Amino acid sequence: MKYGEKIIKEFDIEKDFEIWPNKHKKPYLIKVTLPEFSCLCPRSGYPDYATIYVEYIPDEYVFELKAIKLYINSFRDRHISHEDSANEIYDTIYEKIKPKYLKVTADFNPRGNVHTVIEIDSSKISKS
Repeated sequence: MKYGEKIIKEFDIEKDFEIWPNKHKKPYLIKVTLPEFSCLCPRSGYPDYATIYVEYIPDEYVFELKAIKLYINSFRDRHISHEDSANEIYDTIYEKIKPKYLKVTADFNPRGNVHTVIEIDSSKISKS
């Protein structure tokens, strides 16, 4: 196994998703694009590919960019639906850093003449 495969296979969200204190108290928007997301269809096993867009306004913490890269790459061999993967990414980021604002967009490449975009936006989610 090559070193990249090993680090992705052994990625542990609890210990390897590194976060840092946010040193800046003013509101600012961080945008991260992850254009090489892949996972496997839970029904067919065919690969699905997407670009994941993350936008957030940090509160106390920010995530380290290598950590998000490894986390996203950890989906590569998982059988997971478009909806489940987008929701898991959103929930994981939210739990880890509790940002003031978070939006995750999963823009999946067309397959079988279907193009899916999943968007989860904290400003559109009821707080009740």
